Amino acid sequence: MSVTTKSPQLPIIHDRLVVAKSRLFAIEQLSLEFSNGERREYERMKGSGRGAVMIVPINANGELLLVEEYAAGTHSYQLGFPKGLIDPGESPEEAANRELKEEIGLGASTLTPIHTVSLAPGFLNAPMYIFLAQDFYEESLPGDEPEPLTVVPWSLSDSESLLSQENFTEARSICALLFVQKLFAGKIHE
Repeated sequence: MSVTTKSPQLPIIHDRLVVAKSRLFAIEQLSLEFSNGERREYERMKGSGRGAVMIVPINANGELLLVEEYAAGTHSYQLGFPKGLIDPGESPEEAANRELKEEIGLGASTLTPIHTVSLAPGFLNAPMYIFLAQDFYEESLPGDEPEPLTVVPWSLSDSESLLSQENFTEARSICALLFVQKLFAGKIHE
């Protein structure tokens, strides 16, 4: 069954006001009017709109290369895939390769776009571009992390057990893993 629906008309933005700002974030209040005349105030995190990248590196041994790093939000060390913001003037591919060099000390000759996801589109304009990285060469760049990151190899054929790890909880990393599992379905257990 095919359902055709008309896209709703975007609300009119009557006013924008920055209501809170920190070193990292700005909160913007929007005064909106919807097509039915209803008016509402919405708040959103104001961002650059450039977004971020997450990279799923898989080496020649069929291992996922994860990083273990401090997560201030949970005050714990978490396993996840290399990730970072896209710098001004950088393409998502360039940012992905730079982040690999900063976080795991490897560049990738092959970067394959997997998917683009939104973290919280109701509150934030921050697309995350997910890439599969393969065919590595050694190259390191200084990163912005306060301490060296630990690289943790994890067999792609055992990736299902990664989902049950207490320190693998970031939704973006889980999403990226599920995309890669789907991409390699049938090849994982060969």
